[in-house]
Amino acid sequence: MDKVSGHKSAVQYLYPPVEPFDQRMLDVGDGHQVYMEQSGRPDGVPVVVLHGGPGGGCSPAMRRYFDPRRYRVILFDQRGCGRSKPHAEVAANTTWHLVADIERIRAELGIERWIVFGGSWGATLALIYGITHPAACVHLVLRGVFTMTRRELDWFYGGGAGRFWPETWARFTGLIPEEERGDLIAAYHRRLFCDDLKVQTTHAKAWSAWENALASIRSTGQTGDSPAEYARAFARLENHYFINGGFLDHDGWILANMHRLADVPGTIVQGRYDMICPPETAHGLAQAWPAATLHMIPLAGHALSEPGISAELAQVMDGMRRA
Repeated sequence: MDKVSGHKSAVQYLYPPVEPFDQRMLDVGDGHQVYMEQSGRPDGVPVVVLHGGPGGGCSPAMRRYFDPRRYRVILFDQRGCGRSKPHAEVAANTTWHLVADIERIRAELGIERWIVFGGSWGATLALIYGITHPAACVHLVLRGVFTMTRRELDWFYGGGAGRFWPETWARFTGLIPEEERGDLIAAYHRRLFCDDLKVQTTHAKAWSAWENALASIRSTGQTGDSPAEYARAFARLENHYFINGGFLDHDGWILANMHRLADVPGTIVQGRYDMICPPETAHGLAQAWPAATLHMIPLAGHALSEPGISAELAQVMDGMRRA
């Protein structure tokens, strides 16, 4: 697969659409059922794909970064989103529940070690999983790195990104009374978890629109209207994780524990103009992780669908296929 050039679509760098050979719901306890699927080659190199958000859910396009003749691709919807049930539920839904779910899936499928592939929040979860279970990881492939620090949250919800997108920021902050704008995560939390479904939905759509508007380097700042149920799960789960600092013991927990990944190789693919997860985080992670290689993609933002990002990820996975 060639490197990206011009303004080509991301899909041309991917493998053709593929259907799962296995789909099931896993009872993970606590009243949660998690959707899981497998595609590609049943006896192939296993790779688990961790979607973003939290609350984003997986999509059929995520299967297409991997040669189906070589890879056994495992996708699942994290608790509370996508096809997992109950929808938009935050009870018994923490980072550590998700790490346990990943291990449950690995055991259920009889996999000893696998490649972990994740972007944005999926990269966060991949790092936390890898730090917790390094022996289960062959390689971490990360995109648009986010390490769940207060500095990163302040950038996106405290006005940093808003300086580049003032009109879009004004729409996001405009739903909140001025006296509450000093902590927008908390202000949105009060509304996303109130008893009025209409208020929840209005603010969920605004929360989702702010992030979606900044995902692509070619964005105009305008986004379509997300379906209400998708927006509600995405916004509630993301806000729930952010207001709780990702349920980590302290700020900066990931970087403080990178020594546990000393023997696990990593590949980081980062958009140079990522407005959601600025490149300094990926750079800092690479500095703290000698076993990792950083690929900085020019003229690319945050989204998995960015042509340069998709081209690089597909090439990385093709290189690992041939290794």
